[in-house]
Amino acid sequence: MISLGTAARRRASAVVAVAAVALLLAACTPGDHRGQGGDPTGRPPTTPGTTPSASAEPVAECPASGVLIRSTGGDAAMGLRALGLELVNCGDRTYQLNGYPAVWVLNEQRKPIILRVVNGAKEITSGFDQPPQPVTLRKGERAVATVLWRNLVTDSTVVATAGAYLTVAPAAGQPAEEVDPDGPIDVGNTGRIGVSAWRKATT
Repeated sequence: MISLGTAARRRASAVVAVAAVALLLAACTPGDHRGQGGDPTGRPPTTPGTTPSASAEPVAECPASGVLIRSTGGDAAMGLRALGLELVNCGDRTYQLNGYPAVWVLNEQRKPIILRVVNGAKEITSGFDQPPQPVTLRKGERAVATVLWRNLVTDSTVVATAGAYLTVAPAAGQPAEEVDPDGPIDVGNTGRIGVSAWRKATT
C-alpha cells in the first residue's frame, strides 16, 4: 500500500518533469525563428554613397582571346570627351601589350563611321602623348587606356557625326569587343578620335 506521503512526493516529481519538458520546448534554436520581428532578413542594406566590394562581384565570362575589355565610364568638360578603357587578363596565361587600342565607332544601324584614329591624341588634347611601353599582365591584372574626342562643329555645311556603339581590340588585327561608350560619341565634324597607349593599372 502506498502512503499518502509517497504519493505526494510522486505527484511533485511529475510536476517538475513536465515543467522541465516545457522549458526544453521553449528553448528553440536561433534558426527556428528567423523572419520574425527583431531578426534581419534578406541582404544587408548598403550604406548610401558606397557600393559592395568589387572583389565580391564575379568577372564576366572570359572571351576566347583570354582578355576582357570594358569601359570605366566617361567624362565631358568644355566639349572634350574622355572614355576610360580597361583590359583585364582573365585567361590562364600572361598577356603582352605594347601599343594602342584599335577602336571603331558605329552608328545606330551598327555600320562603321569613317573616322581618323589619332594615336596619342595630340591633335585633340595634351597629356595623353606618352609613347607605348611593353606591358605584361598576369592573370587578373589590368591595363588601361583612354579614348578622346571633341564635340566640335567648325563648318555648318558639314553634318555633325555622332556614333552610338564602340568596339575595341587590344591592337590592330586582334578580336574586338563591344564596349559601352557611356553616351553618344559626338565628334561633331572633326572626323577624328584619339586613343592613348595601354599602360598597366597601378591599383
